[in-house]
Amino acid sequence: MYTVLIVDDEIHAVRAIEEAVDWKKLKMGHVYTAYNIRQAKEVLMRESIDLMLCDIEMPQGSGLELLAWVREEHPRVESVFLTCHADFDYARQAIQLGSLDYILKPIPYLELEQVISRACDKISKESQLQQFSRYGQYWFKHQPLLTERFWLEIMNQTIPAREEAIRQAAEERHLPYMEQALHLPVLIAVQRWGKKWSARDEKIMEGALRNAAQETILHHGEYGHLVQWEKDRLVALLPIEEQREAEAVQQLQEACSRFIMACNAYFYCELSCYIGSAVPASQLSSMLERLQRLDRDNVALVNRVLMPGGSHPAQPAMNHPDLGLWAVLLKEGARDKLLQAISLHLQEWVLGGVLDARQLHTFHQDLLQMMYYVLQLKGIQAHHLFADEESIELSQRAARSVTDLEEWVQHAVTKAMNYARTVEETQTVVDRVIAYIQANREKELTREELASYVYLNPDHLTRLFKKKTGLSISEYLLRERLGVAKSLLIGTDMAVSAIAAQVGYANFSHFSKMFKKHVGVNPQEFRQSNAHRR
Repeated sequence: MYTVLIVDDEIHAVRAIEEAVDWKKLKMGHVYTAYNIRQAKEVLMRESIDLMLCDIEMPQGSGLELLAWVREEHPRVESVFLTCHADFDYARQAIQLGSLDYILKPIPYLELEQVISRACDKISKESQLQQFSRYGQYWFKHQPLLTERFWLEIMNQTIPAREEAIRQAAEERHLPYMEQALHLPVLIAVQRWGKKWSARDEKIMEGALRNAAQETILHHGEYGHLVQWEKDRLVALLPIEEQREAEAVQQLQEACSRFIMACNAYFYCELSCYIGSAVPASQLSSMLERLQRLDRDNVALVNRVLMPGGSHPAQPAMNHPDLGLWAVLLKEGARDKLLQAISLHLQEWVLGGVLDARQLHTFHQDLLQMMYYVLQLKGIQAHHLFADEESIELSQRAARSVTDLEEWVQHAVTKAMNYARTVEETQTVVDRVIAYIQANREKELTREELASYVYLNPDHLTRLFKKKTGLSISEYLLRERLGVAKSLLIGTDMAVSAIAAQVGYANFSHFSKMFKKHVGVNPQEFRQSNAHRR
């Protein structure tokens, strides 16, 4: 028999749980109650508690604080949280603190009983584990990891794809294995996370996703194995009898659909499930390669349950875009028309069923070529314009799916047109270069460095600069540096060598030579002749 502690500051809520739950059926020998953290701690220190049902929001301290204390003082106690708020931060903290589940009020008592029953099963298994020897405990604790590693090595062919080799590997790991047994693989592929997670939150969400797959597809892990194949890629392996494969696949499709809907609703992600055919372990890696190709070529569909087909009918010819027209639209700054034309073309391909990963990659490259050509005509260096982190990340993802490509197109076209418009406003570009020169007079600036700063071709920048100032960039730099040097010679007692370094001349002799050539006297003579101006 087990013991339970109900913690809630609302007396009526505690009594409702006490009366609504069939404790005898759940093998609960005693039900304790507490109405705040202090009372709960007293019960926990006095009694041996197996399960705690705890409200989160309480006036004298939250349930999260209580569970943190319980984890330190009574780590074997299982816990289930009750709350009125569907708050992700609460859920995240509950998961981090090891809460078994998280139930929203008003409490569905049938669901609560199911959760309590699951908690009792877990307590029972852990109690049995304590009776094992040290070696038994170690093996039992790590057996899921050993099993997952075993299947991962089969999938990656680290264990050769032969029945004898697989059987021997299982024996060496003391794992149960049935030769000629069939396994039905399901590739679970996350296609997009709806939120930007921190590294810590991403781990929490990955764990939650895995738990949901265990519960929905593998029936709480009692039916088959779940293997982390790659980042955002899980493989569920279900043992199956050949004569029942059709029935099992139909049930599996329904389970995968429920799993996808739950992930959409609770984990902010889009994903698809790819169901293979039942095969022996020796053929598992080749079947997964087929599913992986199906996932790679699925650039248009999200949140689907898909299966590899047989022979593919000949695809209709693709209608290739008029890149010349699109280049004109980009050159003329017709942003909305260009974005609409690209989107319509992609949708035409999607509806026609002619788009796969290779074709999407080719289309991405064609768009890049078209954009780089137009930017080159405008004197803009595209590799500098798109060197920021966001541009790189979007470009790397562009060939993964139609949605990712459209995000990159929106970003790249908008950025290119905005900067092209800035370039055409010569005043703005030249002023930026002048400001950069003035802020970096002490450096040995080059024409190439200045052009890179404003994403322009050096020759194009030179033409713009000359048109605006009447001087070449090198002439402007020299005039600017000599002007500063004159002011320092007249207004300060700085050594001439220090002044030379201040205006970007590492070689003092070269500075004196250039100064005399353009001013008529050397720096020291210029200072003496202007001594009266100090």
